[in-house]
Amino acid sequence: MVKLKIDIIAENLIAIHPLLYKSISKPLRTKSSVTPGGMFVMGSLVRYGMLSMSDIGKCLSMPKPHITVIVDKLIEEGYVERLSDAHDRRIVNIVITPKGITDFEDIKQAVSETLKDKLMLLGEDELETLVNASQQVKDILISILSKE
Repeated sequence: MVKLKIDIIAENLIAIHPLLYKSISKPLRTKSSVTPGGMFVMGSLVRYGMLSMSDIGKCLSMPKPHITVIVDKLIEEGYVERLSDAHDRRIVNIVITPKGITDFEDIKQAVSETLKDKLMLLGEDELETLVNASQQVKDILISILSKE
């Protein structure tokens, strides 16, 4: 019985990711040239401050070469910049620029508004269910990640 529940949960969580990604990715691409990966990198820098490429990769569970491509594009657009580590020149840190912070917040707000517009189409019962279910899923996933 437990195995069946775990199988169902795994399938549901796997199905949720592309649905959420599609809900966020499409509006993001109409609002900005920043990719979802770029938004994740910028969000990590907003949240944690200056990070090395390896630390960004760890935050996002992405390989360093993939992070390098994203960061290079963000540098081109003036959203982030590289800084050499004062104590170890081999380490390159990434920091978000003031333009990056402003545009990140603007893009995040625009995507949020688009998502809110979609949620406005739901009925009161569906909204209540989604409020409770999304909070529970978030709390459980945070709990799972804290055990790793």
